[in-house]
Amino acid sequence: MKEYLDLVKQVIAGGVRKPSRTGVDTISFFGAFYKVNLAAGFPLLTTKKVNYSAVLRELLWYLSGQEHIRHLRKHTKIWNAWADENGELETAYGRYWRRFPHPIQKSHAPIAQTGEKIAPVEEIDQIAYVIKEIKRNPNSRRLVVSAWDPGNAQRSKLPPCHYSFVLQVLDSKLNCHLSQRSGDVALGIPFNLACYATLTQMIAQECGLELGEFAHSIVDAHIYVADPAGRMAEFDHLAGLQEQLHRMPRPLPRMKIARKPFDQLVFEDFTLEGYDPHPPISFKVAV
Repeated sequence: MKEYLDLVKQVIAGGVRKPSRTGVDTISFFGAFYKVNLAAGFPLLTTKKVNYSAVLRELLWYLSGQEHIRHLRKHTKIWNAWADENGELETAYGRYWRRFPHPIQKSHAPIAQTGEKIAPVEEIDQIAYVIKEIKRNPNSRRLVVSAWDPGNAQRSKLPPCHYSFVLQVLDSKLNCHLSQRSGDVALGIPFNLACYATLTQMIAQECGLELGEFAHSIVDAHIYVADPAGRMAEFDHLAGLQEQLHRMPRPLPRMKIARKPFDQLVFEDFTLEGYDPHPPISFKVAV
């Protein structure tokens, strides 16, 4: 995918080396952006093989609304490093997508003034809302889904990286814009792209729309690298990305989704056709 390779070039050329929370240095670039036409093919990288099975398992876990990985870990190890011994996650995307906690307060004045310390909580299914709203009013500019809970984010081991997305219907096509605070260019971004492309296609099919574009804004787009002394070399992603820059992108695959109601779709209902990538490139995750 040219758009992804252009992102890699941009971060390498314009990024600045800085330390990171993980202890591994990064080449960091501020304010990266790219956009792809989803109608041109399913945007799964072809310059290396991407484990789409793990992408899909993760997305379906989000959509389940679960706050634990006890079932997900049977299929992929993606979230093992951030879950506790019981498989619970402080920040589970699906919990906020499908059950965002909204306090029902008698007053919106500061608690210090009202003394109201406990309020009933209503759980908001944001995914159900945007689907219903697209069907009711496709011209809406309020099709926002957020996974960012400020209180949770201040305590969580890993607050949401891709924290909010907005849908838009234009000319009978469904567009999606994803906002991301932190993006691992080698490992995370290819997964994020494929995940939200799948979700957009699912919602478009449910709402009787064609596929439009996927736009992606990344505040801190970064590439993990060894330090100047060569330490942490096992986490260095630069060589693998440069290898991809020398590979010629191949035709994009196509995604077929069974014609079923949105919430009845399961793993077996998704078929990736014509995926012919270059060989895999191994990148180690910095936790």
